[in-house]
Amino acid sequence: MPWYDFEAMNQTGQVFKDSVEAATQDEAETIIRQQNLFITKLTPKKQATAAAVKGKKKKTLALGGASSKIMCTFTRQLSILQDAGLPVLRSLKILEAQSKPGALKNALMDVCDEIESGSTLSEAMAKVPKVFSRLYINMIKAGEAGGALEVILRRLADFMERSESLKRKVKGAMIYPVVVINVAIGILTFIMIKIVPVFQKMFEEFELKLPPPTEILIKVSEYVFKYFYFFPLFPLVIWLSIKIIRKFNAGRLGWDLYMLKLPVLGNLVEKNILARTTRTLGTLVSSGVPILEGLTITRETSGNAMFEMIYGKVTDAIREGDTIAKPMRIYSQPPFHPVAAFFWFMTGALPFSFILFIPKVAIWGLYLSVGGGVLSVLFYLMRMKTRVIDELVVNMVDVGEETGELDTMLYKVADYYDEEVSTLTDGLVKLLEPMMIVFLGGAVGFIVISLFMPLVDLITKLS
Repeated sequence: MPWYDFEAMNQTGQVFKDSVEAATQDEAETIIRQQNLFITKLTPKKQATAAAVKGKKKKTLALGGASSKIMCTFTRQLSILQDAGLPVLRSLKILEAQSKPGALKNALMDVCDEIESGSTLSEAMAKVPKVFSRLYINMIKAGEAGGALEVILRRLADFMERSESLKRKVKGAMIYPVVVINVAIGILTFIMIKIVPVFQKMFEEFELKLPPPTEILIKVSEYVFKYFYFFPLFPLVIWLSIKIIRKFNAGRLGWDLYMLKLPVLGNLVEKNILARTTRTLGTLVSSGVPILEGLTITRETSGNAMFEMIYGKVTDAIREGDTIAKPMRIYSQPPFHPVAAFFWFMTGALPFSFILFIPKVAIWGLYLSVGGGVLSVLFYLMRMKTRVIDELVVNMVDVGEETGELDTMLYKVADYYDEEVSTLTDGLVKLLEPMMIVFLGGAVGFIVISLFMPLVDLITKLS
């Protein structure tokens, strides 16, 4: 039989807390009253029942949280069920039953258990932080407090769908350039491994004196042939190095500033962050979340150290009685950062670094690497003081604060930057196409010229 936890008082007002075993809740009440006790609270005892054990066995191994696409679909479905008037627990159990095995299904099992034991929806979701973000939980909490959970869920679903749509568009636009670059690398690698060694053998048989471009090409071909298995590791090493540097606060800020100042791509990153953060803050403000809490959540979800610093400064200024617009304007100008300068130097130096390994022209590789690095740092210094938050955003926020329509103005800013990101993405793809053609044509042209210069010399001598 099930057990029930109860709180009760006797005739003198003394409080008792205990458990009782009974077939039903009515029977439990009868047993307690027979002890001359007045019941103040009676709840089923949470225990490992057969159903609970069965539910636990359903859980599957899931690393990390649920993907944004899955969460977007779940939120929209929960919003529809709430609009239809179903109880929250019933809605969650329906969605849990139809979910595929994974992080979300496991989380919904835990959430349902917590709600059955007396927790609210926001409290239950807060115990599964890997699946439900702080933004998600705070909006649910605001909906519960205002008695408009279905409205908040609808707003949250709209927000997530817009964010997911923008992310898909950016990722989709990058597929074509990535495929073309990989094909180009494959073709060049084939030429270096299969074609150039044949010409090298022929040049050695005729004992030709090779011009510098041909020597460079042959050396590169030898390195590619001998160490081809290192080339896939090279981008992995760079990626791991960046990950390690970003583990430190200074390294993370430096890398994020470097990304924001890149030509074309930096502009795309900046506007994408502005679209996401303004929509996040607007959604939180319109949902009734306090402005300080909303700014803190926006800062944590921005994904960029520079924007985290700006929103942190804005939060501090508001605590001191200031507005949002003024500190946003002041702190949106990035400072000089040595780690960012280091990344810019490496960007200019790395393309010429392979020449350092070619004996006869190594000194030129050194000059070109240092020169390229210095020019890149100078370019960074020229772009360093450009604001990362446009004056348009600051003015719209200022107007929103004065009129009391901050959420509306933030939505308008987010819509504007969504369109900007879409336009920039299309422009970036169109720009990459001719750049890749020029790169591939230049590489193939260099190979052809380097191979035919000795052949022309040989034909001249033979004639």
